[in-house]
Amino acid sequence: MKKEKTQAMNTIPDRLRNLNKMKPFRRYLRKHGTPAEGAFWRLVKNKQIEGLTFRRQYSVGCYVLDFYCPQLKLCIELDGEGHFDRGRGELDIKRTAFLQQCGITVQRFENKTIFNYPLDVVEWLKQYAIQYRKCGGG
Repeated sequence: MKKEKTQAMNTIPDRLRNLNKMKPFRRYLRKHGTPAEGAFWRLVKNKQIEGLTFRRQYSVGCYVLDFYCPQLKLCIELDGEGHFDRGRGELDIKRTAFLQQCGITVQRFENKTIFNYPLDVVEWLKQYAIQYRKCGGG
């Protein structure tokens, strides 16, 4: 199990993963999460989907990911109204590029998708996991 965890996270240098200086901020974000984050967490916690582990408010470098699945090297971002502002979109593009350089795929869902179509989100995650494993990713 420990070897699997190490292999799944080896593309993110140790110096960028869950930095101690980010810990208070990550903890704050977990305690003050959005309703959409709470709904998504209820869908994925305790390895409910394909035995996958999801981490809430995981940091890579100076960025805090809403959710991260180390087995799939997958970041899930839940986007509310603020993500559609012009300035925020540019920041999201820069952030996504950085995460891709670290070998992380970023998938965005609008908050309303989590509330209105939770089973579609679960199915998307299952299919992504199947394809990822078929391609030799895990």
